[in-house]
Amino acid sequence: MIEKIAIVGMGALGLLYAEQLTRGLGSVECVEFIMDEERLARHRSDVYTINGEAKQFRMVSSREARPADLCIVAVKYNALAGALDTMQSVIGPDTIILSVMNGVSSEKIIGKRYPAARILLTVAQGMDAMRDGSSLRFTQCGALRIGTDCPENIPALDAVEELFRRAAVPYVRESDILYRLWFKYMLNVGINQTCMVFDVGYGVATTEGTEANRVLLGAMREVIPLAKAHGVTLTEADVGECVAIEKTLDPLGYPSMAQDRKAGRKSEVEMFAGDVLRMAEELGMDAPFNRFLYERVQEIEREY
Repeated sequence: MIEKIAIVGMGALGLLYAEQLTRGLGSVECVEFIMDEERLARHRSDVYTINGEAKQFRMVSSREARPADLCIVAVKYNALAGALDTMQSVIGPDTIILSVMNGVSSEKIIGKRYPAARILLTVAQGMDAMRDGSSLRFTQCGALRIGTDCPENIPALDAVEELFRRAAVPYVRESDILYRLWFKYMLNVGINQTCMVFDVGYGVATTEGTEANRVLLGAMREVIPLAKAHGVTLTEADVGECVAIEKTLDPLGYPSMAQDRKAGRKSEVEMFAGDVLRMAEELGMDAPFNRFLYERVQEIEREY
């Protein structure tokens, strides 16, 4: 049974799942945010609000942390290398790792650092959580899609499912998790980058006839042949389902990359358009929509 949970990354998703787990399990002691000592000194006394309700979470120095039953990686792509060092003390021989990061590469990167770990494939989908300072707001908490393509990880998957059921964390156990991983990647490649480049929320990006919507659809469609090359079938119907999901989100809300632009932060464009362009080049293909988005994001970030 999973009893001790470590979370690396105190952004929107880290806070969202810490709140769900502590509330569902009825204790703040079962979840710890792991961070380096400098970050801990800055945030030790912070009080966070979740949809206006004050919350406090346990924060532990990576030097003092001990192995956890479950480690949730919830950092941005640019912070993953540092997170792999920070989480070292909580990775024991039986620790299960979930990455709720976007993209299709984080599990592989984590696996190279911790090859003996039990890493499950995870997709965080359908939430519109936005963090502003120590405040987190959301109208949709979405669900975690969990699964594995390794039979030896089935017991770990069973343990995580039991935890989520016990804590009332919304989840779906996927029989084809690779499809779901690529589906979410296609969704993010479209909505994250489009909202950042056009500086719009979900509502404008999903409105037919707008330039933002044209780019959104074009960028997503460029992922379809890349997924096929990796043995995953995505179709035009999946593009429509992505848009349908995006239309359920707060129309005035915006995804993480658009939040990065407003805060003057480096974005995860390398994980989205960057990876699309690299994979397309390997296959001898072109990806003009993602090339446009990649170049425009570079321009925006140079202007910070």
